[in-house]
Amino acid sequence: MKTLARRKPHLLLLLLLATMALVTSPAWSLTQGSPATFGPVFEDQPVGLLFPEESTEEQVTLACRARASPPATYRWKMNGTEMKLEPGSRHQLVGGNLVIMNPTKAQDAGVYQCLASNPVGTVVSREAILRFGFLQEFSKEERDPVKTHEGWGVMLPCNPPAHYPEHGGSQNKVHRFPPACEGPTQIAPEPCNPWFPQTTRVLGLSYRWLLNEFPNFIPTDGRHFVSQTTGNLYIARTNASDLGNYSCLATSHMDFSTKSVFSKFAQLNLAAEDPRLFAPSIKARFPAETYALAGQQVTLECFAFGNPVPRIKWRKVDGSLSPQWATAEPTLQIPSVSFEDEGTYECEAENAKGRDTVQGRIIVQAQPEWLKVISDTEADIGSNLRWGCAAAGKPRPTVRWLRNGEPLASQNRVEVSAGDLRFSKLSLEDSGMYQCVAENKHGTIYASAELAVQALAPDFRQNPVRRLIPAARGGEIVIPCQPRAAPKAVVLWSKGTEILVNSSRVTVTPDGTLIIRNISRSDEGKYTCFAENFMGKANSTGILSVRDATKITLAPSSADINLGDNLTLQCHASHDPTMDLTFTWTLDDFPIDFDKPGGHYRRASVKETVGDMTILNAQLRHGGKYTCMAQTVVDSASKEATVLVRGPPGPPGGVVVRDIGDTTVQLSWSRGFDNHSPIAKYTLQARSLPAGKWKQVRTNPANIEGNAETAQVLGLTPWMDYEFRVLASNILGTGEPSGPSSRIRTKEAAPSVAPSGLSGGGGAPGELIVNWTPMSREYQNGDGFGYLLSFRRQGSTGWQTARVPGADAQYFVYSNDSVQPYTPFEVKIRSYNRRGEGPESLTALVYSAEEEPRVAPTKVWAKGVSSSEMNVTWEPVQQDTNGILLGYEIRYWKAGDKEAAADRVRTAGLDSSARVTGLHPNTKYHVTVRAYNRAGTGPASPPANATTMKPPPRRPPGNISWTFSSSSLSIKWDAVVPFQNESAVTGYKMLYQNDLHPTPTLHLTGKNWIEIPVPEDIGHALVQIRTTGPGGDGIPAEVHIVRNGGTSMMVEDAAVCPAPQPSAILSHSAAMLILIGYLEL
Repeated sequence: MKTLARRKPHLLLLLLLATMALVTSPAWSLTQGSPATFGPVFEDQPVGLLFPEESTEEQVTLACRARASPPATYRWKMNGTEMKLEPGSRHQLVGGNLVIMNPTKAQDAGVYQCLASNPVGTVVSREAILRFGFLQEFSKEERDPVKTHEGWGVMLPCNPPAHYPEHGGSQNKVHRFPPACEGPTQIAPEPCNPWFPQTTRVLGLSYRWLLNEFPNFIPTDGRHFVSQTTGNLYIARTNASDLGNYSCLATSHMDFSTKSVFSKFAQLNLAAEDPRLFAPSIKARFPAETYALAGQQVTLECFAFGNPVPRIKWRKVDGSLSPQWATAEPTLQIPSVSFEDEGTYECEAENAKGRDTVQGRIIVQAQPEWLKVISDTEADIGSNLRWGCAAAGKPRPTVRWLRNGEPLASQNRVEVSAGDLRFSKLSLEDSGMYQCVAENKHGTIYASAELAVQALAPDFRQNPVRRLIPAARGGEIVIPCQPRAAPKAVVLWSKGTEILVNSSRVTVTPDGTLIIRNISRSDEGKYTCFAENFMGKANSTGILSVRDATKITLAPSSADINLGDNLTLQCHASHDPTMDLTFTWTLDDFPIDFDKPGGHYRRASVKETVGDMTILNAQLRHGGKYTCMAQTVVDSASKEATVLVRGPPGPPGGVVVRDIGDTTVQLSWSRGFDNHSPIAKYTLQARSLPAGKWKQVRTNPANIEGNAETAQVLGLTPWMDYEFRVLASNILGTGEPSGPSSRIRTKEAAPSVAPSGLSGGGGAPGELIVNWTPMSREYQNGDGFGYLLSFRRQGSTGWQTARVPGADAQYFVYSNDSVQPYTPFEVKIRSYNRRGEGPESLTALVYSAEEEPRVAPTKVWAKGVSSSEMNVTWEPVQQDTNGILLGYEIRYWKAGDKEAAADRVRTAGLDSSARVTGLHPNTKYHVTVRAYNRAGTGPASPPANATTMKPPPRRPPGNISWTFSSSSLSIKWDAVVPFQNESAVTGYKMLYQNDLHPTPTLHLTGKNWIEIPVPEDIGHALVQIRTTGPGGDGIPAEVHIVRNGGTSMMVEDAAVCPAPQPSAILSHSAAMLILIGYLEL
């Protein structure tokens, strides 16, 4: 057929008009890919600015950039009026950006919007507010001094200078809404709305205080507080360190700069201290109502005077505080407030004298936020269209519409109703850029979209009918016909030259799709789809080819397996040999991925007609309905099988705790899945909070059968927080535990365990100190916990008692002047809570505080034994009843010095002699001895005197020479003659070490030579020679001796003469010196 319908007489005229309209309409290109044209889409929009009036910047730039094809052109509005951007004026257009040269508040403060346009349409940017900020200097007038009593609280006012914006405090400070700002955002040079849209940052002042000089800033602690609302400095309780001169530092934060100004210093004077204690009085209060925008940081301030310094606590009266909030004194900070945070908050200031409270409400509102937006849309000419957008906010936003930047109201075929926009019988002139605008008093948001109305003749180039259409015999084929056309085309189908009409086997759907059922060989042939609208017509042809049907020849069989088993499901099929056959498997209609790493599924055969599948290590999740599908490009066949996997039970559900006692609770639960194997028993577990581990608990009945759904838990700790869970078991194992129950706390009971670690001793005279180990939370059994101490003198009959409140208490001090030193007391302890007292501990013996020894040692004798040492002996004192003697303290000082300058040394035990070292040579010392115990030292003995020896000669032996014989070594040196201030030389010590025996040997001689036997095979030796006498040993001379190399050599001081391979000998020099010192004793 050449035509499917008679063309109306005026069709040519309509076609001509439509073609002319298409030249200027934003219709999309017929080529594959992106549209030929599209309207402006903002990539950068202006942001509100706070410009410092004193800034040295010479220009302000408001950004605007849009993506568009053809490229966009730009215009700007100020306060709703289009600006004239002429060359040479202060306002310049750079790209799409607006540049304002030498901005001034009088001429440039206001609300700005950018308009981007191209042939498709126009869009309007969000509003940006340009404001001008300033911070003046503080008044030059001297500030009056502030006077108060030490111990009282005081407030020093900041009185900040004039500034803009007027919002005090940090960037996110919140304020009350002024009534004048109700309603939509106003267009004015200085907007009344204190919130400003989200495109404007709200900035203000921050405050700090200086004491005396820069940069000595007042610290933020519990005693000082600087309000970021008023700038005032509060001191809860003054002390002497607060005296001084104070200056308030105010800092303004603006977009281009930060400015700080200082106030004149104000002097704080303190009168005489008032030692009285005062109850808290809150001086810095947050307002009764605080309004905040969702997402803002909210800070409430609360600070009180008092003595002692009050402690600030916060709570939410109608809810609970989030653990993420900063509740540090004296502020409550909510980082990102939400509607859930709305409510009444209370600040409590408390000290030992009382408390004070203040309450206020946080009311949360929100800027508009899109819930539903419009998107770019192509629509056929003559069709209907409904667009909708919705926004949330508080107050509820109003919605209006713009078309190409101009307000859109209901007219003719267009209906505007809040967030709904309806078009009837779209025309080409409806194409353009549309914007949905949602606004409340906190801000305005824009959503943009392009509407492209199309008028197109049918075109199959993008979506032709398939050229070759294979189909299975006996099956069904669906052939879509989807030309591109606007308006929608009328569709007819033909087979060869025969027009197809609907029948029992053939259906042409309303959208033009052809469906043929129960296909046979006679259905093969050419099929053509004809499409026509008032713009034109087109057709597309495909060839139908009939193939043999696919059939399942061996279907999978259902199976019953245990957890961890392997299983192979068979699936074979036949198909048309001219086509490829593939197998796919699904579990409960979800495709199985055989290539998943670590998966449990494997293909069991590579044959084309065999699709067997193996399940490896089957898990509970692998049970279900398996479907094998054999598939060609023309048809498919499938069969199902059910696999049942048996395993341990699933987790029980709904764990509920009731009948809560002090050591028992009743648990109930609901049965979980038995996973195809009957539940045999249940196990109950509990954990104590906050960090306990799960442990099995005793129950009644002891063995909980599988049909039970309740049991009693035994053996719990009173007054303890618990969670419980339940595990089910069957013959195949124990399953996953239930979720934890809600947290419960067992009832209180009297303590059941006695405190441990009872000991004591020490302290001041007349005191008995008793220590014990504090009892942990799990043994307290209730609130109001403390300790009850009983004590008596050993041998007496009556007990004294003392009550020590607090679980953390760990000692008690009994003070009584009648308590004698080091008196034994019998002590026992028990704990208590508000439910009663616990058992007593075993009795321990604790001694009262000791006193210093009363008796001094006698028969003290001291004698110098060298130039730096003396020996001291004494007659020991007897143990007395004041305490346990620990040892003796020797005090010694030079003759002519005062005893207060004496050096001290203590013995570690009850020895009756000691050697004192580190003394000066040839010096007279006075010596006393005292006994000491843990309380201190006793009286001093009568002093004894001792004089140290003169020091030994400071010169070592010199001119050392040696001679080897076959079996001996003879060494000579010059005798050392002491000076008058040196002690006599009574002999010499020689330390000898050879390379065969690393242990040194000491030799003594009264002459200036010595001969010692040596083996013949000795080749090297190390020798040290020094003087000895009553003043001690002198400085050594050290020489390295080599056989067959004996020559005389002078050795000055402690010179060491190195020789080849000396390390084995020299490494023992220190040991030689130690040995000499030891042998001297």
